[in-house]
Amino acid sequence: MSVRDLVVLGTSAQQPTRHRNHGAYLLRWNGEGLLFDPGEGTQRQFIFADIAPPCVTRIFISHFHGDHCLGLGSMLMRLNLDKVNHPIHCYYPASGQKYFDRLRFGTMYHESIKVVEHPISQEGIIHKDDNFTIEARFMKHGVHNLAYKVTEPDELKFDKEKLKAAGIKGPIIKELIANKSVTIEGKPIKLEDVSWVRKGDSFVAILDTKICDAAFEIATGAKMLLCEATYLDEHKKLATQYLHMTAKQAAEIAQKGNVGKLILTHYSARYSSVEDHQAEAREVFAQSFAAEDLMRFELDK
Repeated sequence: MSVRDLVVLGTSAQQPTRHRNHGAYLLRWNGEGLLFDPGEGTQRQFIFADIAPPCVTRIFISHFHGDHCLGLGSMLMRLNLDKVNHPIHCYYPASGQKYFDRLRFGTMYHESIKVVEHPISQEGIIHKDDNFTIEARFMKHGVHNLAYKVTEPDELKFDKEKLKAAGIKGPIIKELIANKSVTIEGKPIKLEDVSWVRKGDSFVAILDTKICDAAFEIATGAKMLLCEATYLDEHKKLATQYLHMTAKQAAEIAQKGNVGKLILTHYSARYSSVEDHQAEAREVFAQSFAAEDLMRFELDK
């Protein structure tokens, strides 16, 4: 099985600190590298994480505030320097097209990579292929700002004991898949008699928003939720004022949505430690983890 993990390259909000880089999050899944909100310094964080940037196949921008996108240009130039031969899909709010263009062509270089742009103006499923279905929802942050949900396809699984009991093996399995049924010694066997469907896992990234119905909706059922937790609940007024969330609010989304694992990030520079963020979230949702730079979290299967 290929690697399935989230590599946290940075966890700071607008102002980086001595110990926190601007946010950036690499999801390695199904042989791809999905990079969310590459802030300033992301290229260098790949070095510290000991990961080669050419693993990136898709880049997601939630919105065009600097701490969520200033690393986009340098990442594209790095992939160009490394001469990657796979396309780089880029997803972003369509209203920010001029900012995407400025970041992509901010300096002089000869572009040789294939960048496939996906400017998003409407919510819903924005992309679907053999690896993933990708959904986007607009959040509440004062500017057009997207949360993303990435879901792998459902997988057909066979019950080995039932196959054996039915006398199904080898090429007959391919016939069963193709025709949905086979006949063994005069007895019809349906595909569903010896198999079951494993629902594909989902990953959700919610980066910058005040708490809102759309956040609850897109997070529902996620195996892993990466969520901003800029403030602690004692500073809830600031969260409301600046259209952000608290660790407690992030945990409420995870708890109500039956999420598998919650990863907190995007901390205000006022907090030197994130232990209180984790403790506050765990009072509501036990599987809460306060990320720090260069941490890795397994996307369990």
